Amino acid sequence: MNAHAPGGLARVLRHLGATLLDVAHGGVRDTAVIGGVIIHDPVEDSAPPPHALVLGVGLHDPDDIARLLDELGRRQAVALVVRAPVPADARVAAAAEASGVGLLGLTRGASWVQVAAMLRAVLAEGDIGGDGPETLGGTLSGDLFALANSIAALIDAPVTIEDRHSRVLAFSGQQDRADASRAETILGRQVPERFWRQLTSRGTFRDLDRSDGLVHIPPLPDGLDGTTVPRVAVAVRAGGEVIGSIWAAVREPLSPGRSQALCDSARIVALHMLRLRAGADVERRLRADLVSTALEGGAGAREALNRLGLSGRPVVVLALALREDTGQGPVAGTQAQLTSERERLADAFAMHLSAVHPHCAAALLGDTAYGLVPAQQDGVAGEERAIRIAADFLDRVVTRTVAVIGVGPTGANAVEVAHARSDADRALRVLRAWASERRVARLADVRVEALLCDLRDLVAARGDEPDDLIARLAAYDERRRANLLETLRAWLDAFGDITEAAATVHVHPNTFRYRLRRLTEVGGIDLGDPEARFAAMLQLRLLPLPRVSR
Repeated sequence: MNAHAPGGLARVLRHLGATLLDVAHGGVRDTAVIGGVIIHDPVEDSAPPPHALVLGVGLHDPDDIARLLDELGRRQAVALVVRAPVPADARVAAAAEASGVGLLGLTRGASWVQVAAMLRAVLAEGDIGGDGPETLGGTLSGDLFALANSIAALIDAPVTIEDRHSRVLAFSGQQDRADASRAETILGRQVPERFWRQLTSRGTFRDLDRSDGLVHIPPLPDGLDGTTVPRVAVAVRAGGEVIGSIWAAVREPLSPGRSQALCDSARIVALHMLRLRAGADVERRLRADLVSTALEGGAGAREALNRLGLSGRPVVVLALALREDTGQGPVAGTQAQLTSERERLADAFAMHLSAVHPHCAAALLGDTAYGLVPAQQDGVAGEERAIRIAADFLDRVVTRTVAVIGVGPTGANAVEVAHARSDADRALRVLRAWASERRVARLADVRVEALLCDLRDLVAARGDEPDDLIARLAAYDERRRANLLETLRAWLDAFGDITEAAATVHVHPNTFRYRLRRLTEVGGIDLGDPEARFAAMLQLRLLPLPRVSR
């Protein structure tokens, strides 16, 4: 592969070098192929794939950097990225030179999650199908970064390509010719909120929607007693739909020829954005089909795992969904909102897992997003690592409702992966249906609750009704607005401890004793009989009970 290969390190430095990354040490090989973007974990001894680009999150000590460079050199890594400023240390320079691993510095202000996403966007070929690379307007199909550089060369100004929501899809080089707000936009991959509000109040986005030509944006206050460089923008349209925009930072007005070139570029950008959209949809459907086939465990499961790059290695199954009840009633929102929330959550889940291991696979199947995570160790160690990955994701993601994750056991082959999916589903069901602070669990952690869910299904299928005892207590509560069922449940849960049970329902112990005597009279239950207590406990947990109107 040549220096301009879609997956080459030269491509990364060409697009991100001026803004995000600087070469600090080592001989960066222009012909190097990136085999994956990996986050270094000093706790986990996981081998990166060949030619990996490794993100050294939290790595500052020169000895640690030199030690990791030596290790990455033996594992044929391409480069290591650490937070700038890179230590000016002779040991680090010598290790970079000896290992052949490039050492790059990441600019301050850029988050590691954003950088990982940008790197994957740059490294993606964007070519779905075909025997060779397809071009649109002389640029590799879907290569928005190369297109941004081409537009910048045509109009002699740094540009960004953004979607309808002002998220940065790609940007050109020479962004230092713009201003601090442009750097902030690129680092955050989003137009900052304060500028977005100013543009909205001035009607800029409205003008973009209505105009086929250039929209001129005068300097805006930057919040630092200064102003931004003037901008010109043009909408990117697909038919009558605005799907994005191109923004150029121009210190001087564009000539008529350059203005026309920018307008003409919008049509080429539209083709590339549509190609990316179609390719992403096709790839998402293909991956979902492969993940579904692998989880089913049928005849095609082995081949599906092989195509996902997971054959021959232990895999942990994660199942992610929104909780049915958050403790504040059912999940709110229309069906369309819930569907959108699930898709957004599934996309974030896939990105999070891809940062953990390049061969992770994730897909949204129905209302559940499944993740297949390669395990470095079999058994409990692999499951515990998966639990940490799941918990870390839930700590980072922002959702309208509570999200929960069921973790299956490690599966070493197609049959075991299917069993692992079943266990993950059962654990997920408990987390979704039971009021609890727990957000991540294995089936072993919630086995009793899972059995109760199975019994509840059986009861519902048979149409069982509460026996005379529970029915009498429920009827009495409804008629007298009493609390006998609540009293019985609290007493059973407290193993007969009056003080604890009374505190649970917030009454005095004497009041609780009176209610307990009353429920034995009304229900006719012998609380000294263990079989009667067990039957009452099961019914209170399994059967749908009438709610008392207050």
